[in-house]
Amino acid sequence: MTRIRAGFLGCGGIANRHAGALRTLAGDFELVAGCDRELPRAAAFADKNGGRAYAEFDRMLDEGRLDLLIVTLPPNIREGHAEKAVARGINLLVEKPIALDLAKAEAIVNAAERAGIIAANGFMYRFGDAVARWKAADTGKAGLFAGSYHCNALHAEWWRKKACSGGQLVEQAIHLVDLVRLFMGEPDTVYARSANLFHKSTPNYDIEDVSAIVFGWDDGCIATLNASNIAVPGTWHKDWSVFAERMTGRFTGWNNAELFRTAGEVAREVVAGKTDPFVAQLAELAAAIREHRPPRVTLRDGMATLKLALAAQRSAAEHRELRLKDGL
Repeated sequence: MTRIRAGFLGCGGIANRHAGALRTLAGDFELVAGCDRELPRAAAFADKNGGRAYAEFDRMLDEGRLDLLIVTLPPNIREGHAEKAVARGINLLVEKPIALDLAKAEAIVNAAERAGIIAANGFMYRFGDAVARWKAADTGKAGLFAGSYHCNALHAEWWRKKACSGGQLVEQAIHLVDLVRLFMGEPDTVYARSANLFHKSTPNYDIEDVSAIVFGWDDGCIATLNASNIAVPGTWHKDWSVFAERMTGRFTGWNNAELFRTAGEVAREVVAGKTDPFVAQLAELAAAIREHRPPRVTLRDGMATLKLALAAQRSAAEHRELRLKDGL
């Protein structure tokens, strides 16, 4: 079986995380190239993970003979790169968020669909064992989702600038927004608040460090999310609970949860999975490429999640509830 030739655009931390997953799947993938506008970073990436280092994207496309491009650049500097790749028939895995506005996201999605290539978005929480167990269970309709995402770090310089990352809502808490869609479907309304409370004196830090979102459904269902960058230093706290007609789930991550059957005799199930979601995501993408079928999380699916995150951002800026079917 011919291995899938993979190249990276952007050679920072998340690229190295994906590259580690590729090594685990060496029977499916060959890492052949890494491109970064800072050649020393691309060279360090290649030394660690294999492949050839490039500073010029077009040259990598000309020489790399890629089957798959993994886009791990910060979203603000993705300027037509994906469109160039799909025009050559190269499949895509794009890290979230696809872009910082819907017009740019839609341009990438439409280009991929016109080219007929396989294009996935990097929402790896969906590949965890606890998430999969919930989706396979007879839960009935979910009526309430409550999620939290908290950390305390300065991260990369680009992340601290809203023009570069979109802020914590769009760049990190978007994972929980995606789970709202996965567990509960598409909401009808959104109301959000956000503020920069404690980083105003931090140079070049203009994103929110506290936020909250309420998604609503016209039938009465509710999802609430809260996030911050003022919590425990060095700790990423991500959890969520889902309350459904026949089951309640308390998740402490994508692999770990307590599930309670609440209809009839109450029963408790503990899920303590070991799946690496980055590996699972790439394994599923490899199968989708070989079978020429849509991946589990398509780019268009990811754009629907981005739409909700951007609507929450707009709601916070305008201090009002928005209806999500009003052309946002």
